[in-house]
Amino acid sequence: MRSPLKLLLPALIPSWNFFDVIAPSPRVEYARLRSIGDTAGDWKPFRPRPQRLSPLEMLTRLVWNPCWNESLFLVSCAERLCDDETAHSESEIFKRIAADVVREPQDAERPWLCFRVVFVSRAGEALVDEVQYQPAPRRLAEIAVG
Repeated sequence: MRSPLKLLLPALIPSWNFFDVIAPSPRVEYARLRSIGDTAGDWKPFRPRPQRLSPLEMLTRLVWNPCWNESLFLVSCAERLCDDETAHSESEIFKRIAADVVREPQDAERPWLCFRVVFVSRAGEALVDEVQYQPAPRRLAEIAVG
């Protein structure tokens, strides 16, 4: 049998060839809309990274961080949407956003929910947002959460 260290070593020291392409990670933004044709939504980042974490929070997140795991899943769904549009990925993103939005104060004037997948790149000193994917809005009450 091969030495256990030889089996464990690739897991401890990652290969630089792990990623095929190094590219910007997609960001998911959402907006509550007044109607299905409303384009003047107030776009907010979905689950933005915290600005600061205490050392204790960092240690805890090394072992237990289900919210971050779900955020990584959403990034995978967003990447799939940009590569090849799938109803599953779109529905998963809508469900996760709706589950968070229902915890916010309700806005009866904005019953529609929409999201978009944005890639941020640098053009000189400026940051440029490029919308790669934006589905049709869905009524928040009709999105199956759970």
